[in-house]
Amino acid sequence: MRLTLFFCFTILSFSLYGQILRGKVYDSVSTIKNIKVHNLSQKSVTLTDDDGDFTIIAKENDTIRFQSLFYHPKIVVLQSIHFEGVAVFELKKIVSELDEVEIKAEPEQPIFEEETYNIELKNLIAEDIKNHPEKYQPAGASYGVDFIYLIGQVAKLFKGKKSKMPEYQPISYEQMDSLFTKSSFFNERLLTENLQIPKNQTKLFLDFCAAKQISTELLAENKKMQLLDQLVLNSQLFLILLDQYGEENVIKD
Repeated sequence: MRLTLFFCFTILSFSLYGQILRGKVYDSVSTIKNIKVHNLSQKSVTLTDDDGDFTIIAKENDTIRFQSLFYHPKIVVLQSIHFEGVAVFELKKIVSELDEVEIKAEPEQPIFEEETYNIELKNLIAEDIKNHPEKYQPAGASYGVDFIYLIGQVAKLFKGKKSKMPEYQPISYEQMDSLFTKSSFFNERLLTENLQIPKNQTKLFLDFCAAKQISTELLAENKKMQLLDQLVLNSQLFLILLDQYGEENVIKD
């Protein structure tokens, strides 16, 4: 009797809420990750994984929307054939719809000239000996320069001048807000039209991005596209959280 009731309950659940749609999304080149898959009929959302695969609760005649910043949106009304194995969906890339990106050439690297370098090195050592003669004499010496000692001091001199690798901190909310206030590329249009962030949620989205601890390294001009990639991914997650949990839970990890 219990088995019969369980079977009936299972059948009823599937009839009310649908089946599991298994799908794969690709473009003309390869599969696509981080595509937002929204079942408009069931009001559920998911993202494609690194292999372009996704699963979502759906049933026949449900309307599915595929959406991403870099692809034209696609809307599909599901048919029975979509539930036979893995359904494949193709998206078309958007060409030149983003604002024009200003790409600056990298500064030319100075050409190393050995003769000039040697002259500058000699001048540097001579100037340091003149200003600090005591550093180039061993303890207790009353005259002359100990050249063995000199070599050691020169090595210390250059060792101290080695540049340290910069240490990067997470981008703060204030930095993110300043970026979207001053930048011609990262602006309100990018937020609302390209990333699809509602106008009344833009500040919350910037707070959400700050909570994700994106490195300040990406604020550099030559890291602009890497930062955009992070914003695209975070916008998809942000919109999913808005759809499913509401504003109060969006900035929680």
